[in-house]
Amino acid sequence: MNKYDIDEMYSEPIQAFTIWMKQSGYTEATRKEYMREVYDYLMSLDELPVQQAGKLHVVGFLVSKQASAGDKTRNRTLSAIRSFYASLIDFELVTRNPALEVKKSKTEKNKIPVYLEEQELQKALSYVEGRYRNRNLAIFLLMGYCGLRVGEVHRLNLSNFKKEKGTLEVLGKGRKWNEIPLPALVGEYLEKVQEERIQPYSSKEEAFFVSQKGRRLSIRQIQKITAQVFDGFKQDHPHMTDLKLSCHKLRHSFATMLLNNNVDIRVAKELLGHASIETTMIYTHINDEQKRSAMTTIEVPRI
Repeated sequence: MNKYDIDEMYSEPIQAFTIWMKQSGYTEATRKEYMREVYDYLMSLDELPVQQAGKLHVVGFLVSKQASAGDKTRNRTLSAIRSFYASLIDFELVTRNPALEVKKSKTEKNKIPVYLEEQELQKALSYVEGRYRNRNLAIFLLMGYCGLRVGEVHRLNLSNFKKEKGTLEVLGKGRKWNEIPLPALVGEYLEKVQEERIQPYSSKEEAFFVSQKGRRLSIRQIQKITAQVFDGFKQDHPHMTDLKLSCHKLRHSFATMLLNNNVDIRVAKELLGHASIETTMIYTHINDEQKRSAMTTIEVPRI
């Protein structure tokens, strides 16, 4: 079976899932990824109606994929299938979600998120350069010093920047709005971006960050800008060459900075737009300097 066969045989479930994800506020990147996983799953059903598929079919599909992927990838695939069936239940196309009967794989719970220390983050800023330096600096600052996700930066509109209040309205996951007070310097750069903003191709375009072609700056373009900054930074800091730095690592850096500065974890949760405080808890790790400082309090007797 090919994609066209799948489209024809499972047209109603696919349409339901597409509509459901958009209504639920899934990002474009997530929608594409989940739809790709679901197409693979439907192909594995070999023309069996989704109403007749059960736990065995879901597990069989996951096992076939796990041979070439790790636990994290398996869990993402399972999440996609769970969402697929949730949409079908919502539209009354099926009555049960067999993917909920399948347990997620255990992954490393104590894995420390990759992040930059505050001084390293400051140094990285000096590698933002080029014709659109102010725009790119503002993007970098929003992720590293305000904790925005790359998708949230992408979705920003001119009306979201409240200059008088010094705040930014952010549309986060699940279409949840979050108003963030801005550090003064970040606000200044946002004002510069407004002043230098390229005239959009469409007069109706409200995007805060506009590409040189006059369109809303895409997620991929934002990721590319960040990658170029980190490439230059790593060249002059060889000890960081193997560190996987990205847009999301800037968010990790912001979260770590908050907690290192003794910000109440409940406040950090709200600033990061987390649905659960348990998600924020992963950033409460102890750094090497704190460990060394703690060990200096230990007195070992001479024998």
